[in-house]
Amino acid sequence: MSNSSNGNSGKTSGGIGFFGVLQLILITLKLCKVITWSWWLVLLPIWIGLGLTAILIVIIVIAALLK
Repeated sequence: MSNSSNGNSGKTSGGIGFFGVLQLILITLKLCKVITWSWWLVLLPIWIGLGLTAILIVIIVIAALLK
């Protein structure tokens, strides 16, 4: 019987990631009043992650259209 029969034949990736960990740290520091930053600065990692994803999607779409 092969190892692929259990559906676990390849590497899997997942988890929270860098921006998620950074976001949790900043929110915790803000709620514990360790930092007095405005909420838009605390939530900036979300926007950076979304921005990088949007740029990647635009690049893929442009590459697909030029193909």
